[in-house]
Amino acid sequence: MDLRKRRLRQDSAWQPDKPFVIAALEGQQNTVVAVNAAAAACGIAPGMALSRARVIYPDVKAEAASLAEDAKALQRLAVRALRYSPLVATCPTDGLWIDATGAAHLFGGEDAMVKGITRRLRAIGISARTAMAATPGAAWAWARYGHGDPVLVPGAQTSALDDLPLRALRLAADTVQTLRHVGVKTIGELRRIPRATIPVRFGEMVLRRLDQAMGFMPEAITPLTPPAARRRSMSFAEPIAAPEDLQRTIDILTRGLCEDLDKTQEGAQKLDLVFVRIDGQMPAIRIAMARPSRDVSHIAKLLTEKLPTIDPGFGIETVTLNAWRVGPLQPVQLGSDGRDGAAHKDMGELVDRLANRVGARNVFKIAPVARDIPERAAVATDPMKTATIQDWPAHWPRPTRLLSPPEPVSVIALLPDYPPAKFRWRDESHSVRIADGPERIFGEWWNAAREVGEVRDYFRVENDRGERYWLFRKSITGSDDQWFLHGVFA
Repeated sequence: MDLRKRRLRQDSAWQPDKPFVIAALEGQQNTVVAVNAAAAACGIAPGMALSRARVIYPDVKAEAASLAEDAKALQRLAVRALRYSPLVATCPTDGLWIDATGAAHLFGGEDAMVKGITRRLRAIGISARTAMAATPGAAWAWARYGHGDPVLVPGAQTSALDDLPLRALRLAADTVQTLRHVGVKTIGELRRIPRATIPVRFGEMVLRRLDQAMGFMPEAITPLTPPAARRRSMSFAEPIAAPEDLQRTIDILTRGLCEDLDKTQEGAQKLDLVFVRIDGQMPAIRIAMARPSRDVSHIAKLLTEKLPTIDPGFGIETVTLNAWRVGPLQPVQLGSDGRDGAAHKDMGELVDRLANRVGARNVFKIAPVARDIPERAAVATDPMKTATIQDWPAHWPRPTRLLSPPEPVSVIALLPDYPPAKFRWRDESHSVRIADGPERIFGEWWNAAREVGEVRDYFRVENDRGERYWLFRKSITGSDDQWFLHGVFA
């Protein structure tokens, strides 16, 4: 409904405070396919005949569904979802499939990934129900009709789906009605019917959808593919599985793709290598580069490094290399030895290799920020991003390592305003030999009311073993002073 709402707002047809529905012709009658909150509050729901909706609320406003526009909007949303997995497909008319196999850990785990998807959709004005399960059918059912934890752990889907209505199996409306006539209303009741009688009495699709949801029958999704100019594929007469064969395939596909990109003066920045196994499973490799590139050896090496993560199963029939994100890349002047001297000085390849091994989130550059509070004075940024470098004040050097958060310490000082003479940190006592300070820093009261009246006095101290620390005394109006250790000097 959110995607349609954007289009209707442009036509001034959207009235959020009045019951509003979108209907499409299904068979011989108009059927409601989407409703707004006001219509739902009246008892109107998707799947209901428009004539019945008018009985419930005679003045309900209805607009005809634009299936072509809806499909285009869903396709655009699917492209945005490629950031989560190389295997994304549309699930008409209002859903997306995202194969999270091998990708969930990149987003903090399954729970964090599901919540992140929901949060990002909400940020662009789209409400969504998300779920993750071992099979596409179970995920589809739980996202639409499930309650509770959005992640179904393997083995729990059978009991979780038993209480869901038959519509959760993606069955046709007339099939659901036929089953209801014989007293079958939930998936659990359907599973208790002898399997051999289901295809004869209700059709083969019923048993197929049930087995797909439970994981007894494979169900492959057809993922999105980029334009042909940014895609290279190889199919084999006999399935391959040997690592050397897969590596040779990567070299061939990479060389061909780079030749295609050279013709359009583009470089690849994000690539997906998808393997189609003979059992229908599609494991994939994803790499991202800091800058557009069509260096065959560099791209092939990044892909090969992740090859051990691929399980070829009983063999791989097709391998496809997709360039999902590309950027302009002009020709580079070569040196007298035929090599690109500038490329070897570029940090891009080093960043790519590090990100490929430890994860892109773990490769970053620290950039200074104009803030007074030390822990807020630096942020992690793109390692390839150029920024104006701001130096720390020369007369107040900062430690090489900051503790996050600062750790409390017990301190002995000669007078309240004096630097510490002794302090105890992590159950170890330190006698201060030399101290320098204080450097006074006030709380950022203009950003947070709780920091009004907050003062920090920082001291650089050196103990009798020559170890140097950065401590501060925190003073807040109306409360006792507290001491913290904030950093360690090299």
